Amino acid sequence: MAQYERLSIRGVELELLRSGIGRPVLALHGMQPINPEARFLDMLGRSAAVIAPSHPGFGGSPRPPDFDTVYDLVHLYLEVLEALPHERITLLGFSFGGWLAAEVAAACCHRIERLILVDAFGLKVSDRETPDILDVFNTHPDEVARRSWHDPERFKPDFNAWDDDALIRYARGRESLSLYGFQPYMYNPQLRRWLARITVPTLVLWGASDRVVKPEYGEAYAGLIPGARFALIANAGHHPEIEQPGQFAELVSGFLAQ
Repeated sequence: MAQYERLSIRGVELELLRSGIGRPVLALHGMQPINPEARFLDMLGRSAAVIAPSHPGFGGSPRPPDFDTVYDLVHLYLEVLEALPHERITLLGFSFGGWLAAEVAAACCHRIERLILVDAFGLKVSDRETPDILDVFNTHPDEVARRSWHDPERFKPDFNAWDDDALIRYARGRESLSLYGFQPYMYNPQLRRWLARITVPTLVLWGASDRVVKPEYGEAYAGLIPGARFALIANAGHHPEIEQPGQFAELVSGFLAQ
């Protein structure tokens, strides 16, 4: 059963979700924190102890006033790795959190056992005039939903059914995401060069129907990390852990067991 805790890192207070037993996995969420009721958490929790912080400014984690860049987050999670009571840990990143995970792994691998990137942001792979990542802030919400999900009618959020607290948390997350990643939009021009520093076993997973960041982008990502394995998850968009939780958990658990 998933439970919330608090973790303080150099004066930054983090909401921390814990779920499952087994090998430790630090999970960095994407555009919104991980839902404690997500099915993939229970499935993955049979073989992994998932530790999922909410980034500052998301969920129940306050954002310090001077905390406003991706590199604030990268240095924070380097500190989190040092603070956790595990000699080595698997780093799992979704979407925006995949960008953070790649940056952390490129900066320092000695506490990381394995790296898993899921529909990750962070790179520029095409020419200057061609957008690689859908601008979710300047695109109609219906179009964002269409591109985000293989089956949007089943999985897109129903905001009318949310209570005020959930809507406020969602809005805070959107605001923080735009602050951290808007300029340049969701990528670091320097990251491409430094991905070659990643020396741990790496799995790059992608939803085959993702139109926020297309599978070709994911293949390019994997190609820049030495020895990385790339795998598509069928009938899934930008959130394969939600649309295909069984297949996602099976791939991740198999990778952890190798």
